[in-house]
Amino acid sequence: MNGHCSNPDFYSIKSLITNEIIVIKAIKIMNRISINPNICHGKPVIIGTRVLVSNILSALATGDSIEKILEDYPNITREDINAALSFGSRLSDFESFLYDVKVS
Repeated sequence: MNGHCSNPDFYSIKSLITNEIIVIKAIKIMNRISINPNICHGKPVIIGTRVLVSNILSALATGDSIEKILEDYPNITREDINAALSFGSRLSDFESFLYDVKVS
C-alpha cells in the first residue's frame, strides 16, 4: 500500500495543486483570448485581432499546419494558436451533472 495515499491531507494538497494549475492555465489562455460583445458579436478572438478562435480550431481540424495558419493570419503567434487549442480543450472538458430521471 502506498503510504501517502492513506493520508487525507495528500488528497487536499493534490486537489489544491491541481486547482492552481487549472487557474494558471486559464490565466494564460485569457491573456491571449478575449470575449467582448462589441467585437465579432462576442465570439472568442485572439486579443488585439479579429481572428476568431473557432477559425483557428477549424483550420487545425481540417489539417492545416500551424505554419499555414501563421501564414494565413500573420498578426497572430504560435502561442495564440496554443491558447486557442487550450481554450477549445477547456470548453470540452465539462463535468458530469446529476439529474433526475423519471421512469414510468
